[in-house]
Amino acid sequence: MNPLSPHLLPLGASTDDEGKLTLHGVSFEELVEVYGTPLFVYDTDDIVDKVTHLTRVANWKVAYASKAFLSVALLRLLKSYDILLDVASGGELAVAKAADFPGDRLIFHGNNKSRRELEEAVAYGVGLIVLDSFNEVERLRQIAKREGKVVPVLVRVTPGVEAHTHEYIMTGQEDSKFGFSVSSGAAKKAIETIMGDEALEFMGIHAHIGSQIFLLESFRKEVEALAPLLHAYRPRIINLGGGIGVAYLNYEESGDFAIWAKTLTATLDELTLDFDYEVIVEPGRAIVASSALTFYTVGTVKEVEGVRTYLAVDGGMSDNPRPVIYDSGYEAFLPRAVGADRDKNFRIVGKHCESGDVIIKDAFLPSETSVGDVVATPVTGAYGYSMASNYNRVPRPPVVFVDSSGHRLAIRGETYDDLLRLELF
Repeated sequence: MNPLSPHLLPLGASTDDEGKLTLHGVSFEELVEVYGTPLFVYDTDDIVDKVTHLTRVANWKVAYASKAFLSVALLRLLKSYDILLDVASGGELAVAKAADFPGDRLIFHGNNKSRRELEEAVAYGVGLIVLDSFNEVERLRQIAKREGKVVPVLVRVTPGVEAHTHEYIMTGQEDSKFGFSVSSGAAKKAIETIMGDEALEFMGIHAHIGSQIFLLESFRKEVEALAPLLHAYRPRIINLGGGIGVAYLNYEESGDFAIWAKTLTATLDELTLDFDYEVIVEPGRAIVASSALTFYTVGTVKEVEGVRTYLAVDGGMSDNPRPVIYDSGYEAFLPRAVGADRDKNFRIVGKHCESGDVIIKDAFLPSETSVGDVVATPVTGAYGYSMASNYNRVPRPPVVFVDSSGHRLAIRGETYDDLLRLELF
């Protein structure tokens, strides 16, 4: 029954004299009237604040993990800051190129990079290519030799750490599709193979143990597991990935950037490494998740006597598949009454032909919530739009950026013509 906790809202969120949500002074009603619903709204000042904080809490380089959310408009904003960019496909690289993001500030990831993707990365001058398998080592070696280039690479290793998070977003355990195993000796073999090849330049090691991690001990174990490789091969770059947890619910608290930094750097210090190295981290969710809200319009309220009340909105699993995939939890609130008691339990569902099309299983909202109301879900800036689909041929919603200078369209909403653009008639 408690009102939404303010810590889940973006930096520029506040309420007007009537208790209605505003973002940098722009009313939610204006945003909905101009752009419609469903609608993603990002507070870009919130993003800049997190980027700035992350780059200052430690002597490290921060690479934004673009899979969390990627657009040309976002990259044009980020490239003016001291930040690198992590891409993991030819498509993500294409967006970076469209934004003129410098190639030497890119890190190219992925567990199955095609020959074409590797060729595109080499041609664009990507700063670091992360090799994930012996097949990739050979593919890139052939491309580099053909082009007469020496390509700088990181070796992705599997540290054997099972982070305390959902199994689908654990990546550092021994049984993983990602990287070379430390314990089996595969990582050692990969590094030595690369070091012995004149077309590839071994720059360092990359490890990532998963996402939505709140237990800092997992990050300590990650670093400790890398110790034998660090001592043996003295890498110039130690990339420790991302994964710090973000609050989605009233009772949760996001991971503290400074404490995360201290955990990683202190553990590295304890290894007493006798060579110079640069640390890179790759947060994505932690930068953009809490910067955004999604607005929906209620179309149906269905009371199932003695069971529950369904509240159906004009979006659903097509714009936020995380609840379906990971059973992820979210809060909801009425932006027209941000501080109101949320005294009734609704199940917020989408408009798709799936019983599992549930946005929030137990969403507490004011009991007077009715058809035509706008409902908002906070902390939707990561893995919502980037994982969106056209299931049931539902167009993807627009994305709007808001800051102290006003609001602007970053990605237009799809039309029915867009849904037909690949069809052959």
